[in-house]
Parts: sequence; C-alpha cells; structure tokens
Amino acid sequence: MSELALDTPAPATLWQRFTRKSLPLIALSFLVILATVCFLSPWISPYDYKSQNLLLGPTSPSAEHWFGTDLLGRDLLSRVLQGGLISITVGLIATLVALFVGVIYGIVAAELGGRFEDLSMRVIDIISTLPLTLIVVLCTVVFGQNIWLIFLAVGGVSWLTMARIICTKTRQLKSRQFVDASVALGQSRLGIIFHHYLPNLSGTIAVYATLTIPNVLMLEAFVSFLGLGVKAPMTSWGLLIKEGTDVMEQCPWLLIIPATTFALSLLSLSYLGDGLRDAFDPRSNKN
Repeated sequence: MSELALDTPAPATLWQRFTRKSLPLIALSFLVILATVCFLSPWISPYDYKSQNLLLGPTSPSAEHWFGTDLLGRDLLSRVLQGGLISITVGLIATLVALFVGVIYGIVAAELGGRFEDLSMRVIDIISTLPLTLIVVLCTVVFGQNIWLIFLAVGGVSWLTMARIICTKTRQLKSRQFVDASVALGQSRLGIIFHHYLPNLSGTIAVYATLTIPNVLMLEAFVSFLGLGVKAPMTSWGLLIKEGTDVMEQCPWLLIIPATTFALSLLSLSYLGDGLRDAFDPRSNKN
C-alpha cells in the first residue's frame, strides 16, 4: 500500500504542487471563468446571438456592442460566448469519449498481454497512419452536419495516443509488488483495475485530457473553418474565425476577437497541462 500511496499523492499534496507556479493557477482561473460565462451565455448575453440588424450592419467595438457587430448586425460578444459554449462542449464531450475508449482499450490490451497486446497495438499503428482530419470531414459529409455527430467523430479519432500510453503504464503496473500482493490475496482482476490501475493512472489521464482538449478544439475549428462544422445560425469559435477571415481587411475585429479568445484558451490549457504534470510527478518535490 505504501507504493500505491507514492503513486497517488493526496489531494492536498497535489494542490500544493500545482500552486507552486502562478501560471497554471492563472490559466485554471481563466478557463473556469471563461467556461462559466460561456455556459451561462443563454441567460447573460446582452443580445440574442441570432438576432440580426441589417440596418446596423458591421460596427466596430463600442459602449453598446463591446465586441462590435458582424456583417448582419449581430452582436459579436454574444456570438463569441455562444461559440465558446459549442466549442468547449465539443472539446469536453469528445475528450471524454476519447478517454473512455482509450483507457478501456489500453487496460484490456495490457491485461491480456502477449499476442493480443501486440495485435491491439498494431491496429492502433494502422489507424494512426490514416489522415484523421479527413475521417472527421468524411463523416460530416456522409452523415450530415449534426452537432452530436461532430462530438462522436472528433472523439472517435482522438483516443489512439491515450490507448497506447495507458497500455504502457498498465504493463508497468502489472509488475508492481502491490499488484502481485493483491493477486496472491485473491482479488479479482476487475478489482485490481479499479483499486490499483485506475488510481495510479489518474495523473496520466488528467494530464492527457488537458492535451486532448486543445487538439479537439483545433480539429473542430478546422472542420468549422471548412464549412463542415456547426450549421448557421449556430456558431463556434472556428466558424467565427472563418467568417472573420473573409472580411479581415474591412472588419478586422471580426477576426481578431474570436481568434484571440481561441488562442488564449489553447495557451491556458497548455499551462494547465504543465501544472498538472508537475503536480502528479513525484520528482517535482526535488525542484
């Protein structure tokens, strides 16, 4: 049990390590505030993100419209918040799908071991050679631009690295003394997975999640940029960036504001991932 405790620090210890540097804490605060505001946008947005005012047209940021308006006179702040709601939801759900599939696949492959593990890893290698972005694009073309399909399609192509990492980590855990002791005491393999593997894999899963969300956000943005993502009048950060690039010379705020919001979110997730990695890494005590 002492080995298990070393691999799974107490929450207080994790928080102490995480807060050693200010940037991860600032990044976490920014992401929490941004996500909260976006999810509350249907109630707190100053305007309806779909409401058009053709007589107003595109206007630069002002006291009435803090982020300005787009070509159809729609309030850009409301659309950025709505776009964040969609993009963040896609990122979270697709990441959960990727983690669920990747963790189960990796643990099962390592548990069965031998030829099954080799075959499982070869399957991942083959799938990894395929252009995953093209797979998502083809799914949206064949099955339609359904927002739930985007969740599943993006998540369905993001689990490969997670499965490979989890398989390697689980294989290492199988040789640990506390696992051998549990087997000798008659604990079932399912019990070992839930009581030993998953707690010791929690750090890896948490860090990888912060790396997967940015990849998913960029993939969703790319699909939306191609016009294959969410349908109008619904929007996302990727679609807003696409709309902004079309008129970047005449209305630069339509590109700068959503692109800056998107870039700050990705940067914050990167710093958050670094903070979690340091928190879960026992060697951080030596720094």
